[in-house]
Amino acid sequence: MNVEFQKYIDTIPAVADAVQLKETFWLNDKMIPEAEQNITLVQPDQIKDASDRLLRFAPYLKKVFPELEATDGIIESELRRIPKMKEFLNKEYGAGITGNLMLKMDSHLPVSGSVKARGGIYEVLKHAEDLALESGMLKETDDYSILAEPEFTAFFGKHTVQVGSTGNLGMSIGIMSAKLGFRVIVHMSADAKQWKKDLLRSRGVEVIEYADDYCAAVEQGRKNSDADPMSYFVDDENSQNLFMGYSVAGERLKAQLEEQNIIVDSEHPLFLYIPCGIGGAPGGVTYGIKEIYGDHVHCFFTEPTHACCMMLGMATGLQDGISVKDMGIDGKTDADGLAVGRPSAFVGRVVEPLLSGIATIEDKKLYDLMRGLLSSEDIFIEPSSCAAFAALIRPEDIKTYLDSHDLTGRMSQATHLAWATGGRMVPAETREAYIKTVLPE
Repeated sequence: MNVEFQKYIDTIPAVADAVQLKETFWLNDKMIPEAEQNITLVQPDQIKDASDRLLRFAPYLKKVFPELEATDGIIESELRRIPKMKEFLNKEYGAGITGNLMLKMDSHLPVSGSVKARGGIYEVLKHAEDLALESGMLKETDDYSILAEPEFTAFFGKHTVQVGSTGNLGMSIGIMSAKLGFRVIVHMSADAKQWKKDLLRSRGVEVIEYADDYCAAVEQGRKNSDADPMSYFVDDENSQNLFMGYSVAGERLKAQLEEQNIIVDSEHPLFLYIPCGIGGAPGGVTYGIKEIYGDHVHCFFTEPTHACCMMLGMATGLQDGISVKDMGIDGKTDADGLAVGRPSAFVGRVVEPLLSGIATIEDKKLYDLMRGLLSSEDIFIEPSSCAAFAALIRPEDIKTYLDSHDLTGRMSQATHLAWATGGRMVPAETREAYIKTVLPE
């Protein structure tokens, strides 16, 4: 290890823990109050633009996906109270949760069954709209259900969409692109589950498998796409379109909280916990929610101990200038949706003033928490999703944050929201195997 990296181990306790594969909790000392923030990489009006585009596509989505009939073409997930899981966490982990505990069930989003249904599907829709508008085949004032007609399918079939993925993003990109008529190529890393590859192939998607990690799959996918002038590459590392698709979740969540008469203000703080891979989904969601609630919401990312790339990037300030392998960490984790070795610098820079902290969790606990949620609430989510509970089971670290932000006396009125990122589409046999999995200490 070079001297530059060693100095971070010597000076940052969370980094020192990380290289020893210990669970850790990094508190972001670069977070600043809303009034002092000056984020320039993205703008709030981009959220409205994304929201409006999703509304334009709603008639099309309703037409081609029967499961969206009930929501008039809007892809959204349930926000559910999970009081029995709260009891489980308090009893088994001494979490000490006194406020509400809720689950944002992006694990059960229609169409592709993961949080990637937000950003991934949105980016494909925007690309399709751009192409159709540029060709003169479509106007923004049209009823977008016409996009299901054969002439549009044939038009999109002349174009290719490509993406590198560990699984869930590839599923969202693949399912949506294939439905529109695009030729689709998903470059999948060694971490990707076989059932996800099989499902994509059943939808007419070309899947290219790699023996290497996520970053290698992305690099090769980008090269392949760049060599084809009719190909569009979905860049999970740097895409503003993906990011804005995720950010729409903020206004959607606000409406759901209000429907359930849940107040969010200085006396009723909101705590958000969301699993993190390369950072696009948690970053976009965080940005969208912070734009609405500002200092009243406290956002934490959660990562597996063997793939804690965002924590390393943000704690050191190096962003994508450091990877887990640079620190001797293998990047291998059962949390396949989070198996990323190098974070997005774009996301890191956007969320640097917004994020409260990052907690890491060992793989064994993911399965224990998965079984706990299933037994207590009869809700199944995949192991990657269960990283959402990582910060909640480190009450002493949470207390440090609460004390430093004068929040301790308000916790009985707080709402804790764990963001479940995937699970609905897991095949029955894989689900049963997950339930039976017990990793050694």
